[in-house]
Amino acid sequence: CRSCDCIDNARIALSVQRIQRNDHRDRHMRTNPHATVYIVDDDAGVRDALAWLLRSRRLSSECFDSAEAFDARITAISGVREPSCVLLDVRMAGLSGLVMFEKLIAYGLLPTLPVIFLTGHADVPTAVDAVKRGAFDFYEKPFSDNALVDRIEQALALSAAGLAQQNQSTGLQARLDGLTERERDVLRLVVGGLPNKLVADQLDISVRTVEVHRARVFDKMNVKSAVELANLMRGV
Repeated sequence: CRSCDCIDNARIALSVQRIQRNDHRDRHMRTNPHATVYIVDDDAGVRDALAWLLRSRRLSSECFDSAEAFDARITAISGVREPSCVLLDVRMAGLSGLVMFEKLIAYGLLPTLPVIFLTGHADVPTAVDAVKRGAFDFYEKPFSDNALVDRIEQALALSAAGLAQQNQSTGLQARLDGLTERERDVLRLVVGGLPNKLVADQLDISVRTVEVHRARVFDKMNVKSAVELANLMRGV
């Protein structure tokens, strides 16, 4: 009958939606298998609710009942190694969320550890000011579960990008540290666009010696051309 067909179609549509949601969650876990959301709130009920919400979306979390405990954890692991973000309550006994935020700024962690403030109505202006100073976002309690999780996933993606850039910079610095003083001189002039003859004149060495140093620079920096080397060094 027509009503039965409508019910069946509705059930099929619901099943498809569930499959799509599960597929989205599975993709997220494959792209961020080690991602962690730090929950810092002195209200046990809030911590438990957030941890449950994240588990339901297959996101790992660590809970802290004070900013001091979270600070000790971050200090112990010497920063951030995997995509992470922190849900940070503004008002807490002892060290406040705002003071903890200042410490994260001082540690230089904001590019790899985005901060999402959790705030009450009275703290909204303070949270807005924190966003202007580098916090990722803020949510007023009570918050929308879906909206918060979507923003958390965006924060984790930003953290992953920050870690990738950090690792790239670290690798580049290691390669630069492996150059001799003469190779650094050659690199500087090659990146400046000088041909081998002018590099030789600048450094008062033979063209053949320049060619040898240039080849070693290319090998150590893992590039194949002066253009590629210049692009690599841009912004350093």
